[in-house]
Amino acid sequence: MTEPRDVVEQQLAAYNSHDLDAFLATYAEDVTIRRTDGSLLQGRPAMRDTYAGQFAEGRCRAEIAGRLTEGDWVVDHEIAHGLSAEPLRVLVAYRVRNGLIDRVDFLG
Repeated sequence: MTEPRDVVEQQLAAYNSHDLDAFLATYAEDVTIRRTDGSLLQGRPAMRDTYAGQFAEGRCRAEIAGRLTEGDWVVDHEIAHGLSAEPLRVLVAYRVRNGLIDRVDFLG
């Protein structure tokens, strides 16, 4: 069985290399993503629509400042570059089940 931290690390590598298909392949078909503003993103098609532009432009990159894992959960302290003038610092909780990320909560 694939460890949750390995799945999250795979999605990070795909994100940083702007490989949209590899990025999406780490997520469950019906993934739920809660954004910091409270809005929801549901499913891989919505993710493709959301991330396609920034991946095509090659303007996004994230680095991990810290990581915690417990059971199905991986919580990353991420520093995101290329999304705004200044790097964004955010906590992101990923739940991994059956080898895929099925829930993401952006915490700030």
